[in-house]
Amino acid sequence: MDLIDLFLSLLFLLPLLHLLRAAYDRRRCYILDYECYKPGDERKLSTKFSGEIIRRNKQLGLYEYKFLLKTIVSSGIGEETYAPQMVFDGREASATLADGLVEMDEFFLESVGALLKRTGVGPAEIDLLVVNISMLSTAPSLSSRIINLYKMRDDVKVYNLAGMGCSASLIAVNVVENVFRCRKDSVALVVTSESLSPNWYMGKDRSKMLANCLFRTGGCAVILTNKAELADRAMFRLKTLVRTHHGASDDAYSCCEQKEDADGFVGVHLGKNLPKAATRAFVDNLKEIAPRILPVREILRFLAAKNLRRLRRRWSKDPAVAGRPAAINFKTGVDHFCLHTGGKAVIDAIGQSLGLSEHDVEPARMTLHRFGNTSASSLWYVLAYMEAKRRLKKGDKVFMISFGAGFKCNSCVWEVVRDLKGDNVWKGFINGYPKKNLANPFMEKFGWLHEQDDSFSLPDDYQIPD
Repeated sequence: MDLIDLFLSLLFLLPLLHLLRAAYDRRRCYILDYECYKPGDERKLSTKFSGEIIRRNKQLGLYEYKFLLKTIVSSGIGEETYAPQMVFDGREASATLADGLVEMDEFFLESVGALLKRTGVGPAEIDLLVVNISMLSTAPSLSSRIINLYKMRDDVKVYNLAGMGCSASLIAVNVVENVFRCRKDSVALVVTSESLSPNWYMGKDRSKMLANCLFRTGGCAVILTNKAELADRAMFRLKTLVRTHHGASDDAYSCCEQKEDADGFVGVHLGKNLPKAATRAFVDNLKEIAPRILPVREILRFLAAKNLRRLRRRWSKDPAVAGRPAAINFKTGVDHFCLHTGGKAVIDAIGQSLGLSEHDVEPARMTLHRFGNTSASSLWYVLAYMEAKRRLKKGDKVFMISFGAGFKCNSCVWEVVRDLKGDNVWKGFINGYPKKNLANPFMEKFGWLHEQDDSFSLPDDYQIPD
């Protein structure tokens, strides 16, 4: 090949290389850093104080007390989770919009401020802001509140998500990812939390009382970017993200729903059909994301095992001959599992479905015990646990799985860009984890209620002793 042919070949290849580079740039989405919120120790919800809160609800009788006792004991939540200030003021029955805004401002000022300071990213450098607080919708919006607090630019692109439930943070990441495809060299701020103050349930409907037992104060701020020059500073790179929504199904739609009870108290109804709806969404989500994250050899092995079992069932009338159903080994494609802390039963079910070890589900269990279910921000506390335990090494892949009202299952995979040091919300007490004993002391203090006959009734002025 002479020099003219080589020159012509390069001229032909340059546009192609430019297109490939542009396609790569559109897919680039890095996490520069994140900050989980930890309220002060004065906001910890001890067993004794939890009993006082239950005692203050005059709607409850012995039957409801026993239900709460059983729920709290089996929830997987410990004594160091956090509640909003209005609970400690004894005003959960009369919480106002102002209480919700105070709760959000505490988180906005502490976590967002700390994140901006640590990364060196100024408010004026934020090109995109996505806020997801499901249960508090205000005017102006909470995203506008953040813009006002930090005096961001006039042309910042803003998305305010509400009512999206516990899986909303991955929806926010997906919004950022899509915007990055058409906006080069951008910086995004994702703010995810939940407002408990105006949503504390004061009735006696058991399906709505569960939320008070599981949900706790928390939040997370995340800075993402698609700037190539920041790639070396980044912590994670987004590999793929899949969203599954079964809202067209009446059963899935109604299994997790905010509504009034018969007495007019507003709460979040968690129906008995929720596990079935979650399973269906989970399976459909896995079907879509599995081919994207698993090696070809694992997919071929699974298909072969599935077809072999089908043939065995056809050849024999004995179901036992077919053996166990074929299962995918997700550990062949990912290294760590970041599970939503929806509750002990949720963690157990996901772990069993994916064939995970106790080591794999440890981050979710310990996060639930220490921080409770902090709604959409839960995933980031689990991720922070892995980081604090120095589990995350360069090149590792982290599989995030979340569930939310709708009903939704959203998942994604992050690749660790560099070895992580673990200087985060778990700092100072990570050496005390994992804890061997996760038993809640409620049974020890209030177990006598569990032994009472259901026909027994409490007098109107009765109070549970400390």
